Amino acid sequence: MKKADIGVAAYVLSAFIMMIVSIPQWLLDVLLACNMSIAFTILFTTMFSKEVLDMSFYPTMLLFTTIFRISLNVSSTRLILTTGDPGKVVETFGNYVGGNDLIVGGIVFIILILIQFMVINKGSERVAEVTARFTLDAMPGKQMAIDADLNTGAIDDAEAKRRRDKIQDESSFFGSMDGAVKYVKGDATAGLVITAVNIIGGIAMGVLRQGMGVGDALNRYAILTIGDGLVSQIPSLLISLSTGILVTKGSKDADFGRVLISQLFGMPKVLYMVGAVIAGLGIVTPLPNLVFLTLGLVFIVTGRIVAGTIETAQIEGEVDAEEAAAEEIRQPENVNSLLQVDPIELEFGYGIIPLADVNQGGDLLDRVVMIRRQIALELGTVVPIIRLRDNIQLNPNQYIIKIKGIQVSEGEILFDHYMAMNPGYVEEEITGIPTFEPSFHLPATWITEGQRERAESMGYTVVDPPSIIATHLTEIIRQYIDELLTRQDVQNLVNNLKDSNPSLVDELVPKLLGIGEVQKVLQNLLKEGISIRDLLTIFETLADYASTTRDTDILTEYVRQSLKRAISSKFFPANETTSVVTLDPKLEQEIMAGVKQTETGAYLTLDPEKTKTIMQSVESEVNKLENLGKNPIVITSPIVRMYFKRLTEDYYKDLIVVSYNEIENNIELQSVGMVTA
Repeated sequence: MKKADIGVAAYVLSAFIMMIVSIPQWLLDVLLACNMSIAFTILFTTMFSKEVLDMSFYPTMLLFTTIFRISLNVSSTRLILTTGDPGKVVETFGNYVGGNDLIVGGIVFIILILIQFMVINKGSERVAEVTARFTLDAMPGKQMAIDADLNTGAIDDAEAKRRRDKIQDESSFFGSMDGAVKYVKGDATAGLVITAVNIIGGIAMGVLRQGMGVGDALNRYAILTIGDGLVSQIPSLLISLSTGILVTKGSKDADFGRVLISQLFGMPKVLYMVGAVIAGLGIVTPLPNLVFLTLGLVFIVTGRIVAGTIETAQIEGEVDAEEAAAEEIRQPENVNSLLQVDPIELEFGYGIIPLADVNQGGDLLDRVVMIRRQIALELGTVVPIIRLRDNIQLNPNQYIIKIKGIQVSEGEILFDHYMAMNPGYVEEEITGIPTFEPSFHLPATWITEGQRERAESMGYTVVDPPSIIATHLTEIIRQYIDELLTRQDVQNLVNNLKDSNPSLVDELVPKLLGIGEVQKVLQNLLKEGISIRDLLTIFETLADYASTTRDTDILTEYVRQSLKRAISSKFFPANETTSVVTLDPKLEQEIMAGVKQTETGAYLTLDPEKTKTIMQSVESEVNKLENLGKNPIVITSPIVRMYFKRLTEDYYKDLIVVSYNEIENNIELQSVGMVTA
């Protein structure tokens, strides 16, 4: 155990020992002095701590100091009633602070109790209760602000985690303080009750045991009891004051004393007015002239000094700003920050800024957060931070999407309009500005707010500008998600899986496959829209086959076959016959004959004329499916699938190529054509 742990344990244990065992007068004096020292320590620490979390264990401190103080009350009471001599500290407080008079001591004690119970404790309790409620109510907003800063790149993941932890700590602290204030309030009540009981008990002991008169017993024991109450209530009052200071702290990053003085005596005109009023009272009233005139003059002189300090600070600030600007010009340009390339960027013209500005009611940042969540659930990978920034070089209503610093798509919206799209069955046209939907390049029309209800009643699909941008951004991310998956992302996925399946990960990485090879397999899956969320199945398949081959393309085919349930549910609706196109067996043989194996992998070599003929056949069959309103799906044998997909991906990016081994047995298929050569 550490020394600090032993010290805290001894402090708490001593409180219980004092409740049971009688202690000598000299030890009680030492412990009462220690109790007062701890109270002053807590007071000054709360005054000069920069934020409340610097005293995060304050509720626990309240509990410990309260029980220790009550145990001292028990020990002193035992000594007062048994020996009539509780030690020098209690006697001094009864004689000196209480004026060695029962009435004076009693009045002073009652005043202390009233101040603590009715003023400080009452206010601290209310402030702690309201602060706890407001802190808990503000948590969702603070969390959203952190997510917004994280998505815009203003902070990194580590800073976001630190801020979230701080919010959790603050909510726990103020929730605890709401209850801990009751300790102090109860302590004041207990002090009052203990004092009353001690006076009655002292009179009884003096009269019944020592043969004293009622007056003598009252005078003797009551003064000692009041001294005991005073020596306990003064530290209790200090703790109460500390509690009030802590829960009412407004500044979180400045020193208590400096901020308090600057806020109270920081306005020269206020000091001038106070000085004039105080001096005027000294002149026109019978109040002590010398005192009031001197004090008024002090306020006026202080106001002049503060005014001079403010003027000097303003001049120094202007000079420092000019020097900083000049130094910035003289310094060589730091180009390191320019070398960073953001994985995903959304740049927009100034006309779209209100959509991203939370203060203007924009929710684009929230939608970006939802996009990352949606992709994570759909594809099982974490989308990198999406950087949002305005670009004055763009048209006001234009936005562009960049992947790794290169523009890959763009769009244009009208801020105060809605986009209406005909789903295909609406015959009546709506007036507006013709345009194209940026995600799928479908014909659409910009309409005004007043036309929205009419367009929806006619059957048009009506979309607001933030939804248009969010949908476009989502489709671009899906299209390039395989490029965005880095080795570090794969390592993070491996680490997450290792927490639940350490033996599997240890078997596969790095004994059978390296992180780069696992990355290639996952990229191949993502490139064709296959989710990698079931990482356990993927890794188990890789572990089964990586000992026989390290060709990432072949391993990808094995993994796809293991994921056939997910592939079937994605492309083939249940309880429905799916129309597909098959591949001519002769064409499959020709494709396999054109596969060349090398050390770096296999590739397909076909005659250009043959390739052209195949593409024409694919186009013809795909058109059949599209005319039926079906997705273009081609079914091949497992060994041909990846080569045929490579052959067609440059011509038909949306073509779905699936092997027979990737389809569940209960799926019903209907062939509507065959791709031939």
